[in-house]
Amino acid sequence: MDLALPASTKKIVIDPVTRVEGHGKVTILLDEANQVVQTRLHIVEFRGFERFIQGRPFWEVPVLVQRLCGICPVSHHLAAAKAMDRIVGGEHLTPTASKMRRLMHYGQIFQSHALHFFHLCSPDLLFGFDADVKIRNVIGVAARYPELAVQGVMMRKFGQEIIKATAGKKIHGTGAIPGGVNKNLSIQERDGFLQDLDQMVTWARGAVGIARDYTVSNLQTLAPFGSFESSHMSIVRNDGAMELYDGNLRAIDAVGDKIFDQVPCQEYSDYLAEEVRPWSYMKFPFIRSLGPERGWYRVGPLARINTADFIDTPEAEAARREFMALTGGKPNNLTMAYHWARMIESLHAIEKIRDLLHDHDLQGTDLVVKGERREEGIGIVEAPRGTLIHHYKVDDQDQVVMANLIVSTTHNNEPMNRAVQKVARDYLSGVEITEGLLNRVEVAIRAYDPCLSCATHALGQMPLTVELLDHAGQVLDTKST
Repeated sequence: MDLALPASTKKIVIDPVTRVEGHGKVTILLDEANQVVQTRLHIVEFRGFERFIQGRPFWEVPVLVQRLCGICPVSHHLAAAKAMDRIVGGEHLTPTASKMRRLMHYGQIFQSHALHFFHLCSPDLLFGFDADVKIRNVIGVAARYPELAVQGVMMRKFGQEIIKATAGKKIHGTGAIPGGVNKNLSIQERDGFLQDLDQMVTWARGAVGIARDYTVSNLQTLAPFGSFESSHMSIVRNDGAMELYDGNLRAIDAVGDKIFDQVPCQEYSDYLAEEVRPWSYMKFPFIRSLGPERGWYRVGPLARINTADFIDTPEAEAARREFMALTGGKPNNLTMAYHWARMIESLHAIEKIRDLLHDHDLQGTDLVVKGERREEGIGIVEAPRGTLIHHYKVDDQDQVVMANLIVSTTHNNEPMNRAVQKVARDYLSGVEITEGLLNRVEVAIRAYDPCLSCATHALGQMPLTVELLDHAGQVLDTKST
């Protein structure tokens, strides 16, 4: 609900938010005493894919819908493919198809987390929030920390090559089809990955250490930074283990009590609902039983670590235990802890990749199954940024007649807005706009690794212009790029 704001209200606009995927802006409203009275993260582009794909043959959807994004297309590819598995009655995949998809998915997790940690957020961690903007970027990282820059590039490259081998292309692949996959992994491809595998494990292990040490050594500052108690949601395995590709839904509250557990993905709409607000193109999901006011929650690496009972790979599980020890086994609600959780998942992903590369099922030739035809299919995966839901209905002419997509960043919409509000209230003072202040707001958003492109599309350039207005609407200060 909008606040009834007096005419003396002043407004700060950050447009666009930088070093995230996609376009968004932040508005901060202040009263005459320069106290923050309202903050909002606006998603300013429009996503039309839920309409675009209506009327298309269902078998096109896994390839078509991933055009939502060039950063996490694999996640959309696999979520749509899982939904279409249900349509063709092929949800019980062959071992080769299941493991090829998992390998593709872990490659996506590995490359996406490397991109975010080393390229997008590391400038803030390495140089500080107030560092000169001229060096607080990936070029600055490459100049001062060349080994880390190379490491990030090579880790991302390894993940992308995994995607290419399983999906056919690094971006917008075609490997997953309704009921299975269209290729296996050759011995030659496998052996090529095995040559670099040990180095990737070593680098992933080191990245966990970097994120852990940064968080622990700066805990006094980071603990209140954009942080708040919240619920968390993810899919988990039947035994409660972290599960990134195929599991049931679990939600916990801020102290770890379960709100719901082991909910089959096909029943998600019985437990989750969405609302819209006039100032954003992105929806606001919530847990039905708690309502829109209290039912919001977080997803993504932090939520997955909090909701899982354990991780089924040894090094990542040891790292998870250390992570949870920070809060005495209770959920960790520190917004900046997302980075540490993200690197634990990277280690888990490369451990899973290692196991799969030694699995002979990847060379199998039984790739596709079909069964009883259905009119509705739901596919859910844990994308790098969080829970991703694809829901479709198909008519008897094989055409899509309904599509609903709840992307990871949409789940985190309310938490990101609360993080912006918390940082703005804690750090905004006076009338002067400082670059460091603006960056602090963006740092809180970047912790979630939002992929705004998944919700939206835009044309043209979006330069950064920030204006501060007084109560009469006069411009007090302006900064542009």
